[in-house]
Amino acid sequence: SFGRAMALSLKEQGHRVFGTSRKPAMAAEAGLEMLALDVTREESARACVDAVIEQAGRLDVLINNACSGLTGAIEDCASDEARWQMDTNFFGPLLMTQLVLPQMRRRAGGRIITIGSLAGQAALPYQGLYSASKHALEAVNEALRMELAGSGVDATIVCPGDFKTGFTAARVFARDARSKVHAEQMQTTVAIYERDEMQGAPAQQVADLVSRLVAAKKLRVRYFVGRVDQTWGMLLKRWIPAAWFERIMQLIYKLPRA
Repeated sequence: SFGRAMALSLKEQGHRVFGTSRKPAMAAEAGLEMLALDVTREESARACVDAVIEQAGRLDVLINNACSGLTGAIEDCASDEARWQMDTNFFGPLLMTQLVLPQMRRRAGGRIITIGSLAGQAALPYQGLYSASKHALEAVNEALRMELAGSGVDATIVCPGDFKTGFTAARVFARDARSKVHAEQMQTTVAIYERDEMQGAPAQQVADLVSRLVAAKKLRVRYFVGRVDQTWGMLLKRWIPAAWFERIMQLIYKLPRA
């Protein structure tokens, strides 16, 4: 996973790293200090941040990496499933950011690195709510950077494409995702996602980028990382008509033309 790769890389560089998990005993790695954290529960998030500051004296870097992947057509995802997706992928990182900022401001230093997704730049069919949660993180990052001007605190968002991680196996299908209307097309499109994910680069590529960002003097607004065709595709989206880009997406994921 991205989290494990990032934690181990930063540890090797000499940083003191606190890993987090809802079940820290099961996720423990040699040399990593693990803390319990459920980003969807405010009391858990507060306790985690307080524990880091108590044990280390300060918190220099927050890496927002909490993520889940809900799959299903927009019309087939129930409201409670949509809220679950946003609670984990958006409200969780937002809460962690809000909790660490006061002590970073007091110290006039620190940085917040959020793991987003290329899906936050170009929404994916049958992963629309996942895409929405990552797009929301983009907006928060842009606003936050301007609000932090002059504070000594910096923020950025890292946008990976398809990587070989546990995301594929952990994909969650909405209860009604396999409806008669969308079942066949969703199966075709998701099979392409899973092929690209399983053939993707290892998570270490993202970990190496994040390690460089922790040490960088200044952070850019965002960083794309992954396959060249995917990352350059995000730049192409800015320059061609929206209808053209939509057609490219339809061709890639074998969708019928509107």
